[in-house]
Parts: sequence; structure tokens; C-alpha cells
Amino acid sequence: MSAPDNRIPLAVGSGVTADGQGRYIVGTLNVSGGSTPTSGGPLGQDANAYVLTFSDEFDNGFQTSKWNDHIWYESSNPTINYKVSNGSLKIWPQRDASGNFFNRTIDTDGKFSQTYGYFEAQAKLPIGKGTWPAFWLYAHPGNDRPEIDIMEAYAGGGVDSWWSDANLHPINYGVTLHKANADYSYHVKPYEAKLRDFSQWANGVDLSAGFHTYGVKWEPSGITFYFDGQQVGSKYWDTEGYYNRPMYVLLDLWFGSASGTPDHTTPTGEGNSYEVRYVRVWQFK
Repeated sequence: MSAPDNRIPLAVGSGVTADGQGRYIVGTLNVSGGSTPTSGGPLGQDANAYVLTFSDEFDNGFQTSKWNDHIWYESSNPTINYKVSNGSLKIWPQRDASGNFFNRTIDTDGKFSQTYGYFEAQAKLPIGKGTWPAFWLYAHPGNDRPEIDIMEAYAGGGVDSWWSDANLHPINYGVTLHKANADYSYHVKPYEAKLRDFSQWANGVDLSAGFHTYGVKWEPSGITFYFDGQQVGSKYWDTEGYYNRPMYVLLDLWFGSASGTPDHTTPTGEGNSYEVRYVRVWQFK
């Protein structure tokens, strides 16, 4: 998961326009209340085209058979800043025993991965300086470590950053495709779309005020991103391309990047959670 950089245009769906600078304006999305899937398939998709391969509705505690509580190159921080309760996974900003904010990653590494399909989560985002929640896909080990960022938000950037409002509430989020070269030096394979000017074009929606659905349809020929069931960006290629390895699911709350450094103003505790109602994955029939 990396900060946005080096962008080029994507094709965009209905209700979205591009400004020619790698930025995307949401013109007609109705996102005031979010949406909840009512069928057996992804939101806005034909359920008959998919078969469910993974799900967690977070109604049965934290399932260690499905999830790890740290990314592979770190050990788990003993300070607890996550739990499953009332039908949601919650991850919140917290200082550890040394007084420092720390990253928390919940992922399916070694427990579930899939090549292609539809990946979806419904979530409400935290607020405050430094907060950097994300929902993404990744593959390792190996020199080529593909990454699909389905949602990452930077509430701490402030109103001038266009990521957040003056109260450091997230009002935009980014989707990105990343690639690593053979010497492990990461760079953006610059395919990127952003939802821009939410406050102007989506009735001032605050992504921390309610739940919204974030999804990606990953096909051999390309990748399409969705917000509340509506297409917001896509990238297609002529050959099978780089994104053809099994990838696993990550939900995390990190700090920094375009969101800045957390400080005494950053709300801590469960009340400021990155809250996820479900994660579901389907394969094409």
C-alpha cells in the first residue's frame, strides 16, 4: 500500500468524468446512505455470474482460521486496537506501550488467496490526522509483488489536500494498481483513479459518517473498481498482463503518507474505528 504517485488516466464509468490530469469527478453517484447487497452476488452485479468463495460477516468473533493480525514482515503488536463485535471488525488508532501510534493489518495471507473474481467490503472510515485505512489485495513472496488498492483514504491531509474536509474527515479515497520491479524497488505502475471533489459532487458525503461498499472486479483482461455498486474506474490490457497471480485480502489502519503524522489531536480508541461490516469474495462461474 503506497501513497499515490505518477498517475495516468483510466476509463471511467457512468456518472464520472475525467479532468485529463489523472483525476476523476463524481457527477451523479447517489451515495448519501450507502448500500447493502440484497442478493447473493456483488452489489450491482449479476449474482448468477458468480460463486461465493470467501466471506466473513464478522458475526462470530475474530476467526483466526481466516485472518492474521499482522503483516508478514512484522510481529503482532501486543497492544490491542482491534476486535470483532456487533457484526463488525473494528480497528482504531491507539498508542502502544512506548506511546507511539502503530500500524495494524488484518489479512488472509496463507489462509485465503484467489486469482481473478470480485472482491468487496463494506466499511466506515476513521477520522483524524495521520489515519490511513485501506482495503487491498497483495501477493508475495517473489520479485513481482502485484498490489491492487481497492480503497485507501487519507483523512489527515486537510482541506487543501482534497482528501479531507477542514475537520479531517475523509471525503475522497483512492484506488491504485502497483507493481514492483525485479530488484524489489517499488514503483507505481501508474494506473490510478481517484474519486475527487466528493464534497462538491456527492452532496458532501463524509466517508466516516456511514458505511459504503468498495469493490473490484479483477479479470484476466483488466480491472474495474466500484463504489456503492457503481463503476468509478477501470484499466484493461491486450494480453493477460501482470495481475495474474493469487492475491490475498488485507484490511489495515496505518499512519502517515499523504495523511501526515498522527499527533495529540488524532482521536484514539474504539469510537474512531475503521469499521468493516463484511468482506466477500466471489469467483466467476
